[in-house]
Amino acid sequence: MSKDSGKTLTHLGIQSSDLPDRVLVVGDPARAQAAALMLDAYVEVGRNREYVTFRGNHGSVPVAVVSHGVGAAGAAICFEELCQAGVQRIIRAGTAGGLQSQILDGNLVIVTGAVRDEGVSPRIVPISYPATPALEIVGDIESASEGQDSVHKGIVLSTDLFYPHKILGSNMKLWQESGVVAVEMECSILFVIASLHGIKSGAILAIDGNPLAKNDEEMSAYNPYRSVVKETVDIALKIALDALIGGHASSK
Repeated sequence: MSKDSGKTLTHLGIQSSDLPDRVLVVGDPARAQAAALMLDAYVEVGRNREYVTFRGNHGSVPVAVVSHGVGAAGAAICFEELCQAGVQRIIRAGTAGGLQSQILDGNLVIVTGAVRDEGVSPRIVPISYPATPALEIVGDIESASEGQDSVHKGIVLSTDLFYPHKILGSNMKLWQESGVVAVEMECSILFVIASLHGIKSGAILAIDGNPLAKNDEEMSAYNPYRSVVKETVDIALKIALDALIGGHASSK
């Protein structure tokens, strides 16, 4: 998809010309700021609602960092506008809860697919359409994470529900038994939207807890602000930026 340099991206509050071909997306605007600090000569180019956009260079390659907020509905707006702008590569760096016993705080997960347990993507394309990252991006993330300890690969559960209630409960045990490695909220909608636009996407996630291992499906003890989580998020951001510029010869 070619760039329309004059296109206004309504919700991001920027022009498509503000974006290079490669974009790192994160949920939290503060995390976007942290990622921007890893860039050379970064500038803030947009701020509207939960969507904050920075641009800079990683090495010699122009990249952008954009925050998408929490959950598929708001994130879908961000991803759709990025794709409409004509970007070529999108990598999400975020947090997730482990669903398997060996996936613990401070671990990393390279996402190989996502369960579409959110309500947005079925309104875009039938549920039988797979939510998968680009193999090239998965390979670039693997290469960028070489030497890191406790890196896992697998399918994640992308869900709209953060705090389950007792009436209907949670389906996390079902997905644990199906071999799903972690739970988060935005990967499936990223993969679906990017794939429909012919854009390469992927994700790496820092594990900030394991609700089933701690018998806490209601997330009452959830605390993502511990030092082990921050340190792992910083590692994930660096890996994502390195992976984002893999094969950078075609970058603008």
